[in-house]
Amino acid sequence: MKKTPIDRKVVEKKIGESGLSSLGKASIREIVKLTNQIEKDTGEKFIRMEMGVPGLLAPSIGIEAEKKALDSGVASVYPNIEGYHDLKTETSRFIKLFLDVDVDPGGCVPTVGSLMAGIASFLVVNRNDASKEGTLFIDPGFPVHKQQVKILGHEYRSFDIYDFRGAKLRDKLESCLSTGKVSSILYSNPNNPAWICLTEEELSIIGELAMKYNVVVLEDLAYFGMDFRKNYSVPGQPPFQPTVAKYCDDYILMISSSKAFSYAGQRIGMLVMSDHLFNRRYPDLLRYYTSDIFGHAMIFGAIYALTAGVTHSTQVGFAALLKSVNDGDYNFLEVVKEYGRKAEIMKKMFIRNGFRIVYDTDIDEPIADGFYFTIAYPGMGGAELLEELLCYGISAISLDITGSKRTEGLRACVSLIPREMFPVLEQRLIRFREDHKIE
Repeated sequence: MKKTPIDRKVVEKKIGESGLSSLGKASIREIVKLTNQIEKDTGEKFIRMEMGVPGLLAPSIGIEAEKKALDSGVASVYPNIEGYHDLKTETSRFIKLFLDVDVDPGGCVPTVGSLMAGIASFLVVNRNDASKEGTLFIDPGFPVHKQQVKILGHEYRSFDIYDFRGAKLRDKLESCLSTGKVSSILYSNPNNPAWICLTEEELSIIGELAMKYNVVVLEDLAYFGMDFRKNYSVPGQPPFQPTVAKYCDDYILMISSSKAFSYAGQRIGMLVMSDHLFNRRYPDLLRYYTSDIFGHAMIFGAIYALTAGVTHSTQVGFAALLKSVNDGDYNFLEVVKEYGRKAEIMKKMFIRNGFRIVYDTDIDEPIADGFYFTIAYPGMGGAELLEELLCYGISAISLDITGSKRTEGLRACVSLIPREMFPVLEQRLIRFREDHKIE
């Protein structure tokens, strides 16, 4: 047995103690815990690619606004359940300036991160029609969204979009929606974990069929504008971040502060309902809520029950940050381009050492460089590759837990790897290649 940079016996021992039946099925947080334990026992620092944690400093604009708000006494006052007025107004402005879509501030509601926006959406959207069952996930996707619908007892369907890009998406999507059982569609754009970006043609297909089959679209924009192949950073000027909102009436946009705004620790996002959906009546909502008006059920039913409001000072801070972005004073995307630059370098390292990019194109052009990329190694399944990379001081997660059919692959996140660790990554990959000669 070849000696590896990380003692294989320690890796195997910790995997055994973890109780995990398969690394390929392990959640992100389980891989985090396992890697922490191996690091502790070996004293070796890992290349940590398993968790999508932002790696940039939070903007001082938001922090200073929060400090001022705390000094003014907001910590003693409950925030309005509908959201801080200025935050709702600036969110509406942001949607207009960066998506070219009009939404009333009333439908812009703060949540404790966009993950909470997801579960709140499921609580209302998947209960608006008693004849329907639940969500269609356009995969691969964030595994916790499926965990949410499972704990709510909702049914779901899913498919991997890789083989259904462009015009091919229509027939596949229609085959799912024509069952009449789908109440909502969820996808992320840019995509976590594959970093694919849906085209205007694909978004128009989703919007058109959602209208045809009376389905609400949940668009996860956690990585807003981070397809760095185009410049989406100038307020009020094209190109605008692509969105299904241009193609249907009933949608919810989930805007996260974590990645694009580097404000992850404050746990705030925005749930944005279209005006049409906000005011729409669904009699079946009365089974669970006091009103059949969608927006009322969302705010005073689901969100009230989940949090009774997002931290007051955090709302003030995020409002100040959005105002600076909207006014053109702060270019939020210029800062996070560092993720794309790091991804470009890291992808080349992996490819030089025998790996391939699993989700490699957006139909007919190379995938963008961004927060994530996907890797595979010839002759290895995802679980085997993950365990083997742990022996070389590299952690990631299996694509198997994301709904991907490319179970030989892993998702790699670039955010937590400082550039000074790049030579270490290169050395470990060279060693991996030498120890795993490709036939």
